[in-house]
Amino acid sequence: MDGTLTQNDLSHVVEADKAHVWHHLVQHKAFETTDPRIIVEGKGMRVWDQHGREALDAVSGAVWTVNVGYGRKTIVDAISEQLLKLNYFAGALGSVPGALFAEKLIEKMPGMSRVYYTNSGSEANEKAFKMVRQIAHKRYGGKKHKILYRERDYHGTTIGALSAGGQLERNAQYGPFAPGFVEVPHCLEYRAQWDLTGEAYGKRAADAIEEVILREGPDTVGAICLEPVTAGGGVIVPPPGYWERVQEICRKYDVLLHIDEVVCGVGRTGTWFGYQHYGIEPDFVTMAKGVASGYAAIACCVTSERVFDLFKDDASDPMNYFRDISTFGGCTAGPAAALENMRIIEDEGLLDNTTAMGDYMIDRLSELKDKHAVIGDVRGKGLFLGAELVADRATKEPVSEKEVGAVVAGCNAAGVIIGATNRSVPGLNNTLCFAPALIATKDDIDQIVDAVDQSLTKVFA
Repeated sequence: MDGTLTQNDLSHVVEADKAHVWHHLVQHKAFETTDPRIIVEGKGMRVWDQHGREALDAVSGAVWTVNVGYGRKTIVDAISEQLLKLNYFAGALGSVPGALFAEKLIEKMPGMSRVYYTNSGSEANEKAFKMVRQIAHKRYGGKKHKILYRERDYHGTTIGALSAGGQLERNAQYGPFAPGFVEVPHCLEYRAQWDLTGEAYGKRAADAIEEVILREGPDTVGAICLEPVTAGGGVIVPPPGYWERVQEICRKYDVLLHIDEVVCGVGRTGTWFGYQHYGIEPDFVTMAKGVASGYAAIACCVTSERVFDLFKDDASDPMNYFRDISTFGGCTAGPAAALENMRIIEDEGLLDNTTAMGDYMIDRLSELKDKHAVIGDVRGKGLFLGAELVADRATKEPVSEKEVGAVVAGCNAAGVIIGATNRSVPGLNNTLCFAPALIATKDDIDQIVDAVDQSLTKVFA
């Protein structure tokens, strides 16, 4: 791949885009005087736009998705072969790739046992929420229906998922939301809510969850939904002691533990799933993005057998099973792609590479922190990292969103696409985000960090 376009003149494509496409997360006023950028081709970690400009993609498709990189012919072949055999049948019946990927996936998730196929992370989380609510009605007369969520966490874009959303700017103007969702404090030690550090801070942040449960009434709280590493809220890794205490609290009050792995799942943090760094045993695990690296739309809501059994304990009751469907959960391209995606990760040793390159990148970003006072904190897990920018390290006053945007633009100009927190936490959209594909090399990391270095120098000179 050299970036040579298969069509010399893409002006019609650009005009069609400007006239008819409603882009995600974009204010379109600018397109009245400028053209949208259209990504035309990709190979490995690099993409080319309509002008033939090459860029190293440091955010895996802009939203942390293309885990194994672009141009994977074996995934495309697996999809093509499956689609010729059977492209779709509703999930009330089974399919060959659906069964085989579920088997392969569960092998990577000790303690989990059942896979419910959906088409997006938002939908996967909705399924878990519905299961919690149905369990509340089946076992607790509807009372134990509340679902806790954490400040700064994000679980999807539907009204139900936004009801469990801890990002005020994402939620703004979309309410009223579904009742029965209750926020708990975050565990971000960098912006500490308690005068503690390390493990003591982690345990105290978890204890804040218990305080909410006691305030609401343990007999009303059915589940808690958390990201293993907070993603769009600032790439936040929990302090030591946090997850162990969360597990204790859930067991103490019979609260189901729902881990949202939509971003962290399938290798992003160096393990198959982010929660596996912490030795916890969830009841629900949801995933999407990296499950098939964006080659096909697929998401999963995975449950323990304990949860599954609650929906078949009385076969004579016509309301006893999970009365839900996901139309595109019946597509066969997703699990076919996911099987090959998982094979690539295994055969190419990408979990080990993610850990090694993640360690290298955190060291390189820490070097930048020593050089640039504007970097207040560097954090992350595996190849999922963030650098929080501050105007003053002592006060931790965030830099302006305009300055963050200028850093991102500077990296783009240098041929590197990075991300930043966007419309998440009011006044705190100040974290640069990095999620290069799991195939990243040291040379790739150096190119990313060097671009950030140059851009920071230019913006904050």
